[in-house]
Amino acid sequence: MQISGFDYFRVAVDGDIALNVAMAGSGPPIVLLHGFPQTHLIWRHVAADLAADHTVLVPDLRGYGDSDKPADQDGETYSKRRMGDDIVAMAAALGHDSFALAGHDRGALVAFRAAMDHPATITHLAALDVLPTLDMWEVMRGTLGAIGFHLYLMAQPPGLPEQLIAAAPDLFFGHFLDLWTRDPDAIPPDVRAAYLKASREAIPSIVADYRASATVDKAHDEADRAAGVRLGMPVTVLQQDWGDVLPYDAVGLWREWAADLEHRTITTGHFVAEESPETVTTALRALLAR
Repeated sequence: MQISGFDYFRVAVDGDIALNVAMAGSGPPIVLLHGFPQTHLIWRHVAADLAADHTVLVPDLRGYGDSDKPADQDGETYSKRRMGDDIVAMAAALGHDSFALAGHDRGALVAFRAAMDHPATITHLAALDVLPTLDMWEVMRGTLGAIGFHLYLMAQPPGLPEQLIAAAPDLFFGHFLDLWTRDPDAIPPDVRAAYLKASREAIPSIVADYRASATVDKAHDEADRAAGVRLGMPVTVLQQDWGDVLPYDAVGLWREWAADLEHRTITTGHFVAEESPETVTTALRALLAR
């Protein structure tokens, strides 16, 4: 499936690795990154709106959708640092040396790392319904970890998680599409089928992406925290209120990383760009005006 009105390209970003990228519009550039277990299609509503006055780039992340899925050779192939470098290289190849960046879920972690590593390139940052990797692991402790059981499953050494997921991939990936959506109509059957197919075909790379968050990604965050590195650009975070289920100070955690922070609590499910695209579009336009 494709986003109507968008042109599609394959853009080389790292040796022989290429990303599938949808692009439309003109004006200041913004890049939109998807999460798990999905593809660039999550942005179909928001991207079409923003393309009225922005150049909008919507890639499939490395290892997802129609982008390349290299084997993880060194435990760092799917680090958020390397995936963030992909996005910077992609934008540069398409003529943009600086751009705003928004990400959801896994894409928000890639966006966060890209903004930390490339502060002169990322002009604005938006993160949808996620905590930075280091904070996520701090929150998901004890019995609260059951909520994020997939994080622990896919953190295991190569072999077991891939085999378990491959035994019932639609059940596994569909579980999250169902559990995390408050409005089932937001993901129609054809889009859901596209997500499940894409995920079935990317099990090793999806697991490698999650495994990296338990190892190298956490280490990169720890190093930046120790060095006092923070985000200098305007940052907007849209996040669910988990209440007593996950009792943590989301605003406080994000403010440790970003001085210029706008944090908003959303009332949709996890897939906010599909359940309430107008909420996301309004927030992004406000961010770009800061």
